[in-house]
Amino acid sequence: MSIAFLSDGPADASTTLILAHGAGGAMDAEFMNVVCAGIAAAGVHVLRFEFPYMAQRRATGKTRPPDREPILLDTWREVVRSVESARLFIGGKSMGGRMASMVADELEVAGLICLGYPFHPPGKPEKLRTVHLEGLRTRTLIVQGANDAFGTREDIAGYSLSPQIAFHWIERGNHDLRAAGQPKRQGWDEAVAAAVAFLRR
Repeated sequence: MSIAFLSDGPADASTTLILAHGAGGAMDAEFMNVVCAGIAAAGVHVLRFEFPYMAQRRATGKTRPPDREPILLDTWREVVRSVESARLFIGGKSMGGRMASMVADELEVAGLICLGYPFHPPGKPEKLRTVHLEGLRTRTLIVQGANDAFGTREDIAGYSLSPQIAFHWIERGNHDLRAAGQPKRQGWDEAVAAAVAFLRR
């Protein structure tokens, strides 16, 4: 498998963060551009990649649904195997972060950052995607909109989650980490600050 990366920040940094895109947005979506540039400005080497379906979409111009879970997870494994870093973190937006969370313990990374975790499909709070999060051993930050339709603050308060998971809440934020009534980028800048603080701990 050939992995094409977008790189931000110093390549010789002691800390590297690999971020994956969400289900519908490519690695160079506006959200990814802003967040990666912001984290890189703090001296972190930030890498982005695309899952096979998104790379094919880019090559052909044809919309494709996300790959099946085994392909997404194997892509993450291949990506991590191809990157050398003294201190490697992984994560991503929505689906990308969820897939990262499913291999984080296996890959023994230094930490995990999920930006808008899809705890359940919108309107279907009974279909939880949290079983593997109950025993997660990897130190984790989840930046979540308090009003996220994929998991609100109230929803998550009732979940049984690993003590390794910390939350940063974007007040009035949605799944894209945009806060109602606030400038578009305010929630994104807040997510960057939370991620940088986590990476420095």
